[in-house]
Amino acid sequence: MEIFYQPHIDPEIESLIERIHPPRVCIENDSCRNCSVVKVDSANKNGILLDMVQVLTDLDLNISRSYISSDGGWFMDVFHVTDQAGKKLTDQNLMLHIQKALCAPRSRGQGNPEVCKEPKSQQNVPKENTALEITGMDRPGLLSEISAVLVDLGCHVTSAMAWTHNDRAACIIYVEDAIKPGPINDPTRLARVEEQLETVVEAHRGKGERKSVRLTTFAAGRTHPERRLHQLMYADRDYESCRACHGDSSGEHKKGCDGTHVSVTKCEDKGYWAVQVRSRDRPKLLFDTVCVLTDMQYIVFHAAISSKNSIADQEYFIRHKGSNSTLDNKSERDKLILCLISAIERRVSHVRHVTPTIKGSRVDIRTDNRMGLLSNITRVFRENGLSISRVEFGTDGEKAVGTFFVTDSSGEEVNPSIAELVRQVCGGTVVIDHKSPHRVAPLSTKVDKESKIEAEPRFSLGSMLWSQLERLSSNFGPIKS
Repeated sequence: MEIFYQPHIDPEIESLIERIHPPRVCIENDSCRNCSVVKVDSANKNGILLDMVQVLTDLDLNISRSYISSDGGWFMDVFHVTDQAGKKLTDQNLMLHIQKALCAPRSRGQGNPEVCKEPKSQQNVPKENTALEITGMDRPGLLSEISAVLVDLGCHVTSAMAWTHNDRAACIIYVEDAIKPGPINDPTRLARVEEQLETVVEAHRGKGERKSVRLTTFAAGRTHPERRLHQLMYADRDYESCRACHGDSSGEHKKGCDGTHVSVTKCEDKGYWAVQVRSRDRPKLLFDTVCVLTDMQYIVFHAAISSKNSIADQEYFIRHKGSNSTLDNKSERDKLILCLISAIERRVSHVRHVTPTIKGSRVDIRTDNRMGLLSNITRVFRENGLSISRVEFGTDGEKAVGTFFVTDSSGEEVNPSIAELVRQVCGGTVVIDHKSPHRVAPLSTKVDKESKIEAEPRFSLGSMLWSQLERLSSNFGPIKS
């Protein structure tokens, strides 16, 4: 029997070490011809890798290569990054912001997916957030029905994110009182909202169907909303319907194969497990992979990530936080493989039983924020037979901005006339993109001479949603498979 010893570090000592040796960040443009190199040295602590990757992805930076080493008490990482245009970072304000963000101390427990219970002394204090977390079977029109019920109950949707994968759906919706802006604190009203949404989610439910509607007004949680969506779909076991690519035990990405290949092997001499992932490259791929490893309680000691010709290779050397023998069980290795595949696929959803890759379209909107806007937009999609695979919706000052990934019943591109139908119900600017349906970009496309969008510098829909939802509570109980 192999026994591995890991040093116990008292949290107070860990905090002291971090204060004595704060993170050091260096951004240089001379050592690489095509990208900027971000180097980070820091005292090591649980969740630091995810924190670093989250900062860069929230700024919509593309990570083309990374080298990670955190074996021992020190964390050293190198990121090769470019902006959305594929250029080096030259904006001094942006680089200064990156340095500050990477050096900023993380609040204790931010990276921990486990429950952080609120002190009893705070349980009767008025809350700051009202948020809904919903999981269940995906079906056309589900988001439209949910948003319509919220309008009927006097709830104004200020932010929403939704993913669909393997016939499952998960969404996080942030709401305010439509009459008096602010959180909804009336327990009776909150219970009614939860009850009505339960009814919607239960509609067309099959025998033994899993579903969940959880409502909270806690403000203490700081789980990133996209990470929380990963947690919700993991808890809903969407990975059970995933299938690994067969026919190549080495995990190599065969020519013409669009699948994700994952292999897990043991490094006998070091006590690590080597995880190799090969898939199509895309934005936020590293974030999604590190999320699932962190939430499944695996510690990354070393890693190397690179991309070439639209193919990304990721290699991680990991151990389980609680037990190094966990992956000795074949069922646990198979589960990790399917969970990694699932995490990579969720952001680029698949059309059920039709084709391995959605063709679809991305619909971007920017208009005046008002009550019932999300309900009106999703109703247009539903009435025209369109399915929504992913949503990011929020507010930017007095404006509402949103991105909707939609397909028709066969998974093809939507009719361009849908833009005019959406414009009729929401006004503002509506843009349909058929060429890059999976990429969320700043809404800066010009539609016509009479309707233009002036995008603010470095505006990011993901960053805006995070700023609104960063205190979204994770106090819903531990994630269990």
